[in-house]
Amino acid sequence: MNVDELWQAVLAELELSLSKANFGTWFRQTAIMSFEDGTVRLCVPNTFTQSWLEKKYHHLIIKSVERLTGKPVRRLEYKIDQLRSLVRPSPLTLAETAKEIGAVRAAPPGPAPGGGLIINSRYTFASFVVGKGSELAMAAAQAVAARPGTAYNPLFLYGSVGLGKTHLLQAIGNALLNPAPPPKILYVNAEKFSNDYVAAVREKTIKEFHLRYRSLDLLLIDDIQFISGKDGTQEAFFHTFNELHQQNRQIVITSDRPPKAIPALEERLRSRFEWGMIVDITLPDFETRVAILERKCAERGRRLPEKVLHTIAASVQNNIRELEGVLNKILAYHDLKHLEPSPESVKALLSATNASSRSSLTPQQILEQTSQFYNLTREEIIGKNREKKISLPRQIIMFLLREELKMSFPAIGNELGGRDHTTAMHAYEKITREVEDDLRLKQEVEMIKQRLYVNNI
Repeated sequence: MNVDELWQAVLAELELSLSKANFGTWFRQTAIMSFEDGTVRLCVPNTFTQSWLEKKYHHLIIKSVERLTGKPVRRLEYKIDQLRSLVRPSPLTLAETAKEIGAVRAAPPGPAPGGGLIINSRYTFASFVVGKGSELAMAAAQAVAARPGTAYNPLFLYGSVGLGKTHLLQAIGNALLNPAPPPKILYVNAEKFSNDYVAAVREKTIKEFHLRYRSLDLLLIDDIQFISGKDGTQEAFFHTFNELHQQNRQIVITSDRPPKAIPALEERLRSRFEWGMIVDITLPDFETRVAILERKCAERGRRLPEKVLHTIAASVQNNIRELEGVLNKILAYHDLKHLEPSPESVKALLSATNASSRSSLTPQQILEQTSQFYNLTREEIIGKNREKKISLPRQIIMFLLREELKMSFPAIGNELGGRDHTTAMHAYEKITREVEDDLRLKQEVEMIKQRLYVNNI
């Protein structure tokens, strides 16, 4: 068999042993360039794919080639070539993709006309620090940037606050700003989309609203969870989504939770969000936090001793936003005191900061943040309704009041509408048990905690 046939056979084997998401992400734009004298030369689209294949699938590829050819493979080499792809058509730019369907309309780089949010030029793939919790999200975002409208459409990124969702969202936009003619890109959050829709209805400019959103090549929409419970906004977004998707225009969405966990979201929207690829971004591990700190220091033209970076990374584990906030405080404090940061001085400052953050947290904040997370009102939480969609958030509030503020059970009961202390005790014990076995519940509780302390930094 020739090298093209060989690679197709290798891919057929690999597809059986890998998940659909992994196979599509890592092997979509690969090809064997040659197999001579025991050396396989593999074409890959970028350095990130090369690094991942070398780390995860190198030996698997070699074994597959040997099994199919009956010949030993002494060496597997990688060559980066974005133009060559024997497995799939070569990547098209966003403008080229749209041009094929007769839909390109020139627009200046940056946000499309109509008042979109500004795409931050600092949010690029190069400036994103990849860790174990964000590898797949990074790969999926790069795949979308390489083949918009065809790779993963929509791409749905979710995770708690401060983990890099917005960074990747805007990195896709930045990667696609340069083709000529430039594509129409609009970056908005769900609140902006909703406000635009309401204004269009009020001012009777709904046709202009439809034209603005439905003529895009790329729609980047942040925090989609905030359209929950807004029937008119959901209706408008449903039709916008359909129009863009049918024309192979790329849609990228972020949320603080997966589609199935967004309350009061229409089922038809939920199902459409699941058409493409859903990727979660999880908490950065220790090594990633150190790398992020090094990058943030370099951006400021600063260097900190390795032990100091390790001390910060070990103490701040929630998210990147908190990590950067703490780093800023440490640098500012030591500059003000004309001191060089040391592990001891950093530990003392972190201890005081954590104590201050925790002591400033109030029962009202826990109630408000949890209610907002589940799209409930304060009245519903403290009321008598025992439906699960209300009783579970109420129990989580009781758990957090006990866990974070060390409140007594009678005090917790009083805070939640004058309930008996045994109700609070039962709620605390129930959530304590269930977070050990229910991964989704554990993630939701952690997300709420992060919201509480990020807002108090």
